[in-house]
Amino acid sequence: MNSMDTAMDQYIVSASSSARDLAPIVVCIHDLLGRLPVTARSRDHPGVRVEDGKVVDEAYTGPILEEVLAENVTLRVRPPRGPYKGIPVVVAPVRDEEGSAIGAIGIVDVTGIFDLAGFMEQNTVIRRQVCGEDPCPLPTESPAAKR
Repeated sequence: MNSMDTAMDQYIVSASSSARDLAPIVVCIHDLLGRLPVTARSRDHPGVRVEDGKVVDEAYTGPILEEVLAENVTLRVRPPRGPYKGIPVVVAPVRDEEGSAIGAIGIVDVTGIFDLAGFMEQNTVIRRQVCGEDPCPLPTESPAAKR
């Protein structure tokens, strides 16, 4: 069998990919991420929104997908509107060989739900309220001594 007899399977994503073109990739990403919601669109056409193992919208776009396409940057934000309003998301561009954004893919950002810096600041304030300026418990005290 020569190379002329062998068909090569391939999948091409382009600036004009339709929702149906993007759906298999988005469903795969959705499954890889433990079924977190995933959205995607191409530059020229609305795309898909996948939740709970299925495509729930085949004409989807969102403000952050559009912003990522326009600015060609990855964004970690809380959308001001749409089905994910106020929920942390991360959206990244799909780029062509020249580096231009031809699409965007977004996920709900579970790491953005927990603001570690804010938590630590709040924890410090609570410790000061409970313990004053002294460390709590005292360095000489062991946790077992408090029992």
